This record gives sequence, structure tokens and C-alpha cells, in this order.
Amino acid sequence: MTAQPSTSGVTIRELRRAGWPDEYEAVTSLWTEAGLSYRPNGRDRPEKALVELERGTAVFLLAEVDGRLAGVVVATNDGRKGWINRLAVAPAYRRRGIAALLVREAEARLAEAGMEITAALIETPNQGSLAFFQAIGYVHDPLIEYVSRRRSPDT
Repeated sequence: MTAQPSTSGVTIRELRRAGWPDEYEAVTSLWTEAGLSYRPNGRDRPEKALVELERGTAVFLLAEVDGRLAGVVVATNDGRKGWINRLAVAPAYRRRGIAALLVREAEARLAEAGMEITAALIETPNQGSLAFFQAIGYVHDPLIEYVSRRRSPDT
């Protein structure tokens, strides 16, 4: 029998508007530490994130261990479907179940908002994320292709 990761001592909370912009800076630092791309002049500009929060279409969930930021997930909804975006766990806190805990909480928030489907977009080279999502019950659909039109390379 394999030991299950322990998530005891992990607190999940929303990014605080009162802590803006310091908390958002901590989030973007975590993204960088975790190896996620970060577009500070485009989609990840602090003012854009703040608009998403105030509009109510996004929630930034932070996982803390002993008061230190250990992980983050951004969950959004488009009115029809919920999306798991920007899931990251600091390398020092990986393999403890924090990512799964963040996703479960994001799914619960999306369900409360009426979303019956939760999806995640994963960049093809990120096989670790693909394996993670499959391990927690997400189904990879190889018949769907993602296309986009961007106003600038930073968005």
C-alpha cells in the first residue's frame, strides 16, 4: 500500500482584495518559481486580474502552509463551463496533494456558480500536468483542437 500525501496543515483561501497588489505579486512569483509562463504586459497584468476578480468570473485560490504560499489556482467561468487555469504548486510543496486540493476547491466554487462542466487547457509539452489531471479523473479528448486569435503576443 502506497502512503497517501498529507494535506494536513494546508489552508485554502481566496486572494484578498484588501491585500492587493502584494498578494498578486506573490502569486506571480509562485508562477515563475513553478515554471509557468507569465505575461506581465498582457493577460497577467495586475489590473486585468483585478477586473476578473471584481467581475466575479474568476477566483484566485491560494494554498498556504504555515502562512507561506504553497500553491495557487485560478478558476474562471464563461457562463457555460468552468475552467481551471494557472494551477501551480511551489516545488518545495509538490507531491503533498496540494494541487488536487486546489482543483477540488475550484470545482466546488464553479459548481456553486452553476457550472456542470469543468475543463482545463494544458500546453502539449506539459505532460506532467496532463498526467495529473488524468489521475484525478479528467478525460483527455484528443479530438479537440484549441485555436485562438490574440490582439498581441502577450495576451
